[in-house]
Amino acid sequence: MDQKNTAQEIAGLRTTLLRVARLQLRNDTWAEDAVSETMVAAIEGLAAFDGRSQVRTWVIGILKHKIIDQFRRRSREVSMESQQELADGDALEDLFDHSGHRVAAPLEWGDPEANMSRGEFFAVLQACIDQLPAPLGRIFLLREWLEFDTSEICKEMKVTSTNCFVMLYRARLRLRECLDLNWFAGEGAPHHG
Repeated sequence: MDQKNTAQEIAGLRTTLLRVARLQLRNDTWAEDAVSETMVAAIEGLAAFDGRSQVRTWVIGILKHKIIDQFRRRSREVSMESQQELADGDALEDLFDHSGHRVAAPLEWGDPEANMSRGEFFAVLQACIDQLPAPLGRIFLLREWLEFDTSEICKEMKVTSTNCFVMLYRARLRLRECLDLNWFAGEGAPHHG
């Protein structure tokens, strides 16, 4: 394994790492710190990298731990949004009628694989994630982007597994509505036919 090329590959991941850290931490300074620590750890740990996984996978794994470290360090500084914000059912209640059925059917999403490959989709998805209340956004990103399991999320976010599932459901529902509005029904919508 060529350590010089691997180090260059690590340096090339900085933008991706920063995007993930910013989405997760929602604080540019903390994200920069986490990415800097990740890159230093990766470069220092090059000799231990055995190449059994992709460099990207290995470095994102390091970032995952650095994000957790940031959460732990900053937990005293960050005040979580009130339970009122999490319980913000008004927007969700507007989506369902009195019997619990959806007021409007979800829009057709076309070919999700093709849509995911489009850069514009990720910009809209990121904007939708940014609109989520911070705890919902963090839980969604921990689960879907950083692939934490539920027990890890519960431990880091200090929530019960039931609350975690409810928060993931709410995050996914809000993201679906946001994507329906801003991607699938808008100019970025895939063309059918």
